[in-house]
Amino acid sequence: MSETHDHGGKESKFSELGFAIACGVSLALGFGLETLTDTPSVVPLGLYVLAYVLGGFFTLKDAIASLRHGKFQIDTLMLVAAIGAASLGQWAEGALLLFLFSIGHALEHYAMGRARRAIEALAELAPETALVRRDGATTTVPVETLAPGDIVIVKPNERLPADGFIILGDTSIDQAPVTGESVPVDKSAVPDREIALKRPDTVTAEHQVYAGTINGAGAIEIAVTRASSDSTLAKVVRMVSEAEAQKSPTQQFTDRVERWLVPGVLILVVLLMFAWVVIDEPFRDSFYRAMAVLVAASPCALAIATPSAVLSGVARAARGGVLVKGGAPLENLGTVSAIAFDKTGTLTEGRPKVTDVVAASGVDESLLLTTAVAVEALSDHPLASAIVRDGAERLGGKAGEVATDIRSVTGKGVAASIQNEAVHIGRDELFVEAGGVALTDEIKTIVERLRKDGRTTMIVRRGDRYLGVIGLMDTPRAAAVESLKRLRKLGIRRMIMISGDNQNVADAVARSVGLDEAWGNLLPEDKVAAITKIRDQEKVAMVGDGVNDAPAMATATVGVAMGAAGSDVALETAGVALMADDLAHLPFAVGLSRQTSRIIRQNLYVSLGVVGVLVPATIFGLGIGPAVLAHEGSTLVVVFNALRLLGYRDIGST
Repeated sequence: MSETHDHGGKESKFSELGFAIACGVSLALGFGLETLTDTPSVVPLGLYVLAYVLGGFFTLKDAIASLRHGKFQIDTLMLVAAIGAASLGQWAEGALLLFLFSIGHALEHYAMGRARRAIEALAELAPETALVRRDGATTTVPVETLAPGDIVIVKPNERLPADGFIILGDTSIDQAPVTGESVPVDKSAVPDREIALKRPDTVTAEHQVYAGTINGAGAIEIAVTRASSDSTLAKVVRMVSEAEAQKSPTQQFTDRVERWLVPGVLILVVLLMFAWVVIDEPFRDSFYRAMAVLVAASPCALAIATPSAVLSGVARAARGGVLVKGGAPLENLGTVSAIAFDKTGTLTEGRPKVTDVVAASGVDESLLLTTAVAVEALSDHPLASAIVRDGAERLGGKAGEVATDIRSVTGKGVAASIQNEAVHIGRDELFVEAGGVALTDEIKTIVERLRKDGRTTMIVRRGDRYLGVIGLMDTPRAAAVESLKRLRKLGIRRMIMISGDNQNVADAVARSVGLDEAWGNLLPEDKVAAITKIRDQEKVAMVGDGVNDAPAMATATVGVAMGAAGSDVALETAGVALMADDLAHLPFAVGLSRQTSRIIRQNLYVSLGVVGVLVPATIFGLGIGPAVLAHEGSTLVVVFNALRLLGYRDIGST
């Protein structure tokens, strides 16, 4: 059972189970006739032979397939043991061996198939057809024929057929199939269709949609950005399927054990077959004992212990909006004791926000804000956008003043005019360059206080009068504090924020989210050095956006990318990708990984323990029948224990 063969799909899996059941019925009839009636012996023998044929059919197919690949595996050992039992006249026990082995094989294939179907079900989420508007007419076409630039109409409560962005209509979309988000996400049309069509890579998350997600109550039109084979959903399905073939450290270990164990078993069996030379017993007894040991020592449960758990864990992660690219990152994430976080876009929202509006003495706050909003409305700088957005909100939508003649002073701020009055907004260095009235002690004090709290400060001067200071900050994500608490409960002892921002900003964000350490002023190469330093002390995960944090992610024990849905770079960069831009999914991923590691260890204890007990027991007289029952029973225990991962629940989430 170290290698499962598909037998050609669902139908043949049922036929395999049918053959195994028929084998058991034939065995039971033969045994009943032999022990309870005076039926001629040829009748029970015929039923046993039939049981051999039925029970050995798929086992023989698997053995031949293994031998063709140059592998001498467990299926072959089982056939040899059954033939050996028959040669001793133990037809009933040989038939029992084949029945239990075949029923175990069939149930194992069925159980493993459940994990695979959990993955394959993702691929079936996208509809088969789409309603497309072409040349002024609407037509229904197969999803495979959609091309970037096509306009697709999606009615309420329908599944989306392709990745793209909304060009008409507002709605809420259930993105759980792709990102794992528990509540629908509000989506709206892009403000400028032409610009979005020319530069789809600039479209932000509130306008993006993904194939396989479910539209809410609003009818929408979307512009397709990817062919169906390149959609986020298709990539997830493909990567999860590929992950099955990527072996974890434990699986590599068990493979090495198997390579030594199978030849060792064969040598032991050959030696035991000649025990009659040393021990005063007939060859028949030595041969029977050797066959019993052959059954007991076959590492079926060991072979399936890790891959069954890895497959179930990867499938469960995919259902929860977490892409795990193989057994190694799945196990590694479960073993980390430290996590390093990038700041911008990971612990914080990734966009500045007005946090403080401090008017100078004798100045009304509304004057400060209306002046700042009027000037910054003419600028395309991210800080200017934040002041316009949040300033207008604080003003309650009141009409502001109109600024003219804006000019930028690179790296320092901007200058403009309002009602023929000069206005300057920026850092303190701007006012040295601009001349005029020097910074007052009051303004200097406000700036110093805000900077200590990690704020970026914008001083506003109108004419010769300083109106006050606006403080901005990339604010922590709403889920950050709770997520870090849950990670601590899971046993993460050390959490560090590494950032390119100055140390004051890093310290302020760290305090606000409850982090132990914050390392600021780090260039990309400094982040790699920081991760290397931590990794030399303990196993560490690096969490970032998968773009500029890629080198640090590659250096860590395991890299975790945030907001990977729709991002090719993030999907390719990390071993683990959180499809939603939501830090709350990280504790789920860590918890699932730790549960997977626990189940793998349990499976190894069971599989190795059973072999360790059965081998000496069969050497000292345990028969083939009990050995088969214990051996095949342990295999099923291992498989169904692994399948518990499919039902894993993140108990710490809300």
